Amino acid sequence: MLANIMAGAQNLLTLDAVLALVAGTVGGMVIGALPGFSAAMGVSLLIPITYGMNPVAALTMLVAMYTSAIYGGSITAILCHTPGTPASAATAIDGYQLTKKGRGMEAMGVATFGSALGGTVSAIAMLLIAPALGAFSLKFSVLEYFLLAVFGLTVIASLAGDSVIKGLFSGVMGLALGCVGLDAITGVPRMTLGVIQLEDGINFVPALIGLFSISQVMSLAWDVYHGKKGSVIEDQENLKKSRRLPPWKEMKTLFPTMGRCSIVGTIVGIVPAAGAGVSSWICYSLGKRFSKHPEEFGHGALEGVASCETGNNAATGGALIPLITLGLPGSSVAAILLGGMMIHGLTPGASMFTEHAPTTYAIMIGFLIANILMGVIGMFAAKYIARVSTVPMGLLGPVIVALATAGTFAIRNNMFDVYVMLAFGLIGFVLKKCGFAAPPMILGMVLSEICENNWRRAVILANAKGGMLQYFMGRPIAIVLAILIVISLFSPILMNYVNKKSRAIANEK
Repeated sequence: MLANIMAGAQNLLTLDAVLALVAGTVGGMVIGALPGFSAAMGVSLLIPITYGMNPVAALTMLVAMYTSAIYGGSITAILCHTPGTPASAATAIDGYQLTKKGRGMEAMGVATFGSALGGTVSAIAMLLIAPALGAFSLKFSVLEYFLLAVFGLTVIASLAGDSVIKGLFSGVMGLALGCVGLDAITGVPRMTLGVIQLEDGINFVPALIGLFSISQVMSLAWDVYHGKKGSVIEDQENLKKSRRLPPWKEMKTLFPTMGRCSIVGTIVGIVPAAGAGVSSWICYSLGKRFSKHPEEFGHGALEGVASCETGNNAATGGALIPLITLGLPGSSVAAILLGGMMIHGLTPGASMFTEHAPTTYAIMIGFLIANILMGVIGMFAAKYIARVSTVPMGLLGPVIVALATAGTFAIRNNMFDVYVMLAFGLIGFVLKKCGFAAPPMILGMVLSEICENNWRRAVILANAKGGMLQYFMGRPIAIVLAILIVISLFSPILMNYVNKKSRAIANEK
C-alpha cells in the first residue's frame, strides 16, 4: 500500500496535475457560491475540458471541483440566506443569523475549517477503506457485476426527490437512452430513428452538460423573466464586520462537534444516494443534540454551522469510496464522476487497485490535498469569491452557455454533439418544471450498458452450468447482493423518515 501511495504521489507531482488541482478547487468554490448552480453542474461542465488531459490531472480536477463546490455553497448561505447548493441549506439557518449579528466572517471561517476537516477525514478514510474493498471485488464475476449495476439502479429511488414514481420514470428513460445505438453482441441498430450519428449511441458528455448546465441556465432565465432577482447579494457590508475566526476559547469548543460530524458524514456518504444534503441535516441535528446550548441553534450558533458544513463535506469522500471500489455512486455527482472515469479508461472495481493503482492513489491523494487547499484558499478568499454572486444572471447565463457549447463541440469537432446537448437541455428544463429529477436519468444512462452486457454474459454462463438458479445459488456474494437490492428498494422510505426527523429536530426552538 505504501508503495502505491508513493507512486500515486509521484504521478500527482506534475505541473499539469497541480494546476488542475488548483483550478478545480477554485472553480468549485466559485460554482458553489452561485445560488441555483450545483456541484453536479460544475463537474459536468469540466468533463469536456478534461478530454485532452491525462487521467490523473483530469480526475483530480473533477474531484477537487466536487468537494470545493459543496463548500462554496456555504458562502451565500451564510451571507444572504441563499444556499449555493442544496447541501448548504442547513448552514443558512444559523449562518445568516450570525451575519445579521455582524459575525458573518467568523461563520465563514468556521464553515471553511469544518469543511476542510470533514473532507480531509473522509479522504483518509478513503485511503484506508477503498483498497480493502477493491481486493474484495476481485471475487466478482459477471453475475456479481450485473447485480451491482442493479443495486446502483435502486439508487434511482433515492435520487428522485419528492416522488419515487417520477424518479423511476426518469431512470427508465435513462436506461432506454443508454440502449440507443448498435447492439454490443449482434451489431443490430436499436432506436436510432435512421440517424447515422446515433449508431454509436448517445454521447454521454453532451447529454450530461445539457441536463445539468443548459437546463439550469434555462431555469434561471425563466426566473429572471418572471421578475425574480437577477443577482444575489446586494450589500457586501457584512463581509467587513467580523474577524476570520472566532476567539480560540470559542473555537476549541467546536472541535468535538466537528470530530463527530466528520465520522458520521463519511458513513452517511458511503450509503448510496444519501449524499451531502442528507448528511448536512443529520449532522446538524446531531450537533444540536450534543450541544450544551441547544437553545442557540436557529438563532446564530457557530456549532450549527460547524456541524452541517463538516458533515456535508465529509460525505463527499464517503461517496467516492463505493464509486471507486464497486462502481456504486453515492450521490448524483458521483454518478457523473463514474461517467468521467469511464471516459478516461478507468473501470471501477478491482482493476483500480491492480492495473491502475498509481492513478487511483493519485486521485485519492489529490482529493486529500484539494480539501486542505480549499481550507487555505477559503480562509482568505471566500469573501471575494462571494462577490461572483452579484453578477447579473443576464451576463452569467450566456457565458455558461458559450463555455458549454465550446466544450461540447471540442470533444469530437461535431455539431451533432451540440444539438444533443441542446436537446437534453430542453429535456432537463421540461423535466424540472414537471417535477422530475435529472440525476436518475444520468444514472440510468451510465449503468445501462454495464447492466445489459453483464446480464447477457451471465445468462450464457448460467446455461453452461445447468441454469440460472443453480448458478446463482452457487455464488454467495450474488445472494448477498440480491438481499441488499431488496433492502435498498425500501431504504428511501427510511432515509426520508430520518431526514424529516432530523429537520424537525433542527427546527425546534
